[in-house]
Amino acid sequence: MSRVLYDLCGIDEALRFSPYCWRVRYALAHKGLDVETRPWRFSEKQALAFANHDKVPVLVDGETVVADSYEILRYLDRAYPEAPLLGDSMADARGRFLAHYSERSLAPAILRIIIMDLLNAIHPDDREYFRETREKRFGRSLEEVHSPVRGLSQLDTALEPLRARLGEASYLDGEVPGGADYIVFGKFMWARCVSSADLVSNADPVHAWLERMLDLYGGLGRQATRITDIEGAYR
Repeated sequence: MSRVLYDLCGIDEALRFSPYCWRVRYALAHKGLDVETRPWRFSEKQALAFANHDKVPVLVDGETVVADSYEILRYLDRAYPEAPLLGDSMADARGRFLAHYSERSLAPAILRIIIMDLLNAIHPDDREYFRETREKRFGRSLEEVHSPVRGLSQLDTALEPLRARLGEASYLDGEVPGGADYIVFGKFMWARCVSSADLVSNADPVHAWLERMLDLYGGLGRQATRITDIEGAYR
């Protein structure tokens, strides 16, 4: 059975930065499932026409096509029930809450810190689209959104629930990682891949969790290409 994940790439095909795609890549690794990641750019909408979707991730698993990162996690639990990601209805509800939390609390703070780095990491052919769509969404220019000092303060506040949980357990899902961890961690991989900004101090329990997450599955996150690995080639 062939398994393909359409995965957002940046200025280089090796630079994969979508937080939603990273959720799925960790979920697949959690299940022990091999996958071919196929690079995709914002301007390549037609390449996803077969999925009736215009965004990644899109997972093709044999004859099955699934779009949306959360729906992919749910599908993986149905199709491969061993090593559940979300589990029962209560775990699924927790996962949905964390998806909203990461999108509405973590993402806005992180975006203030990395948005200009993110723009530079995107393929040149995609930058006009990215700027136009994001500025329409924010109601202001990217330069006005960019505010690292404010973003770091906002992020520090947003991390309080994570600090409390990680004071109780090694992972958000307990003593072993699970879907809750992958849902939240995707936002940090997003920042790690496109920016060299330090988001969390070394003394923060969230930092220790991030280090554990980077080392999972043979260093899946730690080995990922970062803009700092390739930027010299594109100057």
